[in-house]
Amino acid sequence: MRQARLILEDGTTFCGWSFGFDGNTSGEVVFNTAMSGYPESLTDPSYAGQILVTTFPLIGNYGVPDTGNGADGLPLFMESDRIHAKALVVADYSETYSHWNAKESLASWLKREKVPGITGIDTRRLTKVLREHGVMMGKIILEGLDRLDHLDSLDYGSVNWVEQVSCKEVITYNEGANKRVVLVDCGVKANIIRCLIRRGIEVERVPWDYDFNQLEFDGLFLANGPGDPERCEKTVAHIRTFLNNPEVKPCMGICLGNQLLARAAGANTYKLKYGHRSHNQPVQQVGTTRCFITSQNHGYAVDDKTLPAEWEPLFVNMNDGSNEGIRHKKNPWMSAQFHPEACSGPVDTEFLFDEFVKMLG
Repeated sequence: MRQARLILEDGTTFCGWSFGFDGNTSGEVVFNTAMSGYPESLTDPSYAGQILVTTFPLIGNYGVPDTGNGADGLPLFMESDRIHAKALVVADYSETYSHWNAKESLASWLKREKVPGITGIDTRRLTKVLREHGVMMGKIILEGLDRLDHLDSLDYGSVNWVEQVSCKEVITYNEGANKRVVLVDCGVKANIIRCLIRRGIEVERVPWDYDFNQLEFDGLFLANGPGDPERCEKTVAHIRTFLNNPEVKPCMGICLGNQLLARAAGANTYKLKYGHRSHNQPVQQVGTTRCFITSQNHGYAVDDKTLPAEWEPLFVNMNDGSNEGIRHKKNPWMSAQFHPEACSGPVDTEFLFDEFVKMLG
């Protein structure tokens, strides 16, 4: 195995071994505390531009399932049609895998997708560095490969990652269903679309900057995606037009969709120190004693204090008090910062899709 180094922007260096694609890369280094779900995480477009660190030590032991699509045009088991993370960093990669659904090893998948992977890293120490300092840029350099100068100049926040992962044309799913929902694709996870299709909804998936207000539809869905919501001003402008339309239609947002809805309403967003990326984030529904365990993947949050008077928080994070969703006090508009579609993760909050479908009438 080829020696490899992960070098953080503050100079901290971690040495390990390459088990994925032999190539140098750079990205924002973030950590995820989930115990499972690496196929879903790697194919989640919200990880675009990021080097993913798994805190659970053993990775690869159940291999990788079929990466193909089903009859509906959606991936059978993945969250998109390719890996979006720039690289994967683990403590202990298992070369041997065993699972009824496995088709190949994690290493072979990474190599086929040209994504570097490093094993032998002290991910506990690395996570402590990221928690104390906050997420930072990093680069992966493999022994014997020429160092690339541009790796030193990249800045995660300066890139519109949504533009890179969004679909390029309108795609329709479950055509002919009773209710029609426009889904703004900022980097949508496939299971969001699956959850809508299972509830008998026709989904019109449009690019991130598409003016959906020109279409006929029953409801609007704002999907998840990577990066800083400030980079999506075109999307925010279209959402603002939707909110100001005298004909009120239901709207639901997830993850980045929560932030974009808030910005369209007039609120501000900010970058979290190290974000929420896990299967175990406790979230309380505001005004109740109901608490849910949620799956999350985001590095930015809505500033509750800047919400206009006609809006209010819907959920709050029980760990750090950050916003986890908003709703309009009168109109059928709501959003969640976490992932109720839950793939992979807990299913506590999938009922939010039912609430959205009810609003469609």
